[in-house]
Amino acid sequence: MITFDMVVKFFRDCGLFIYPSLIILAMGLSIAIERWLFLRRARTQNKREWAQMLPMLQGGQLKEVLGTASRSDSAIGNIVTHGLTRLQTSRRREDLDAAMEEGMMEIVPRLERRTHYIATFANVITLVGLLGTIMGLIKAFTAVAQVNPAEKAEMLSASISIAMNNTAFALMVAIPFLLIHAFLQSRTSEIVDGLEAAKISFLNLMQRIAPEHPNR
Repeated sequence: MITFDMVVKFFRDCGLFIYPSLIILAMGLSIAIERWLFLRRARTQNKREWAQMLPMLQGGQLKEVLGTASRSDSAIGNIVTHGLTRLQTSRRREDLDAAMEEGMMEIVPRLERRTHYIATFANVITLVGLLGTIMGLIKAFTAVAQVNPAEKAEMLSASISIAMNNTAFALMVAIPFLLIHAFLQSRTSEIVDGLEAAKISFLNLMQRIAPEHPNR
């Protein structure tokens, strides 16, 4: 109960500038949760479907793989569909690579979407907290100029403490936001690297299999 009262007092003492900070916090958290769930699903789906398609590719079952990939909404399904579609008109490795790169260009922006907002929110909330602190200090010095000299030190100390709450809250939000942004970027890079590895495996398999199965 004491802790709850301290939290309530902390937010009340921050003044009006705490409200934009809370809005930024809510927006950043919602984006972080959505991106984490999206990337987690994409990573799991890619691994599962590549494990399903790889044995069929190794066996030269290209029509079956194309059917599986075209029905999938996963990133790996997208690039494999691009590669197998191009295989119907050209067997050159460069052409297949270009087709799969086209698929990658469609996928990567979806993986990176909105992640950069989290770093932006970290910077913005820091500036909002600093602005709240400066405005609080201006208000404090204006107020103490009109009180009894004996009360100035005590009032100024209390006012500065209140003003600093804005910066403290902003930093408590900004630091985790920067860590979350780094984590999401790392997870995105991991997924992209996995897709690149799958693409190279696909190209190597097609270079060996396609000439052996020209009618599949």
